[in-house]
Amino acid sequence: MDLGLDGAVAVVTGAGRGIGLAVSEALVAEGAHVVAGARNPGPGLEALVRAGKAHALAVDLGTPEGPGRLVELALTELGRVDVLVNNVGAVTPRPDGFLLVTDEEWTRSLTLNLLTAVRATRAVLPSMVTAGRGSVVTIASINATLPDPGVIDYSAAKAALVSFTKSVSKEFGPRGVRANAISPGPVATDLWLGTGGVAETIAATTGADPASVADEAAARAVTGRFTRPGEVANLAVFLASDRVAANITGTTVTIDGGYTTELH
Repeated sequence: MDLGLDGAVAVVTGAGRGIGLAVSEALVAEGAHVVAGARNPGPGLEALVRAGKAHALAVDLGTPEGPGRLVELALTELGRVDVLVNNVGAVTPRPDGFLLVTDEEWTRSLTLNLLTAVRATRAVLPSMVTAGRGSVVTIASINATLPDPGVIDYSAAKAALVSFTKSVSKEFGPRGVRANAISPGPVATDLWLGTGGVAETIAATTGADPASVADEAAARAVTGRFTRPGEVANLAVFLASDRVAANITGTTVTIDGGYTTELH
């Protein structure tokens, strides 16, 4: 199906690897030009740049000015932003419990998982409103509605992110801008499976093997596996498309292999 994204300009945050890189690649495959931001762009993103399909900016999106710098690059180089994908985020398991999560840790989590999206969205909306069209797709988490004390600050930030997305959809929908969120369950990325990721951190606390921790989490899904980054990316591209998702706004789509169905 032609999603009508050929020639569109898309800004993607946290695009150096994982879901963000997969989203960037999927958008490029649809003919969009991607302006991607990451602290470390990485070889996958650099390949898109060499192919002439993307601009990349090495930027700390956790700083107050970082998201605005990325949007400004898109506006300066390409004149507009049709799609924003808010992907940047991070999670640190809290095996020692809520009482030992410091203010600094709360602030970092809220900044990376909420404020970066707030700042990027605020930066793109004026040009989208002027154009009378635009799509904002934000990567949340099933923890937005499945609070977990082991990731208490991450859960709270993602819940706020879903609420923020709904509010934006209500204010800017009448002006042609759609805003939707995606809530993945565990995804096969470094956030879960890499060095210092969730599986390794939990394993270090419990004495288990990281692979066993990951297998146990995967087994909670009806499908028996983690969601793949490309599957989240395809959903993001679908929601970005005005051709097939023109009347979808203010919603949060879960992609978790039935993980939350089993838990409820």
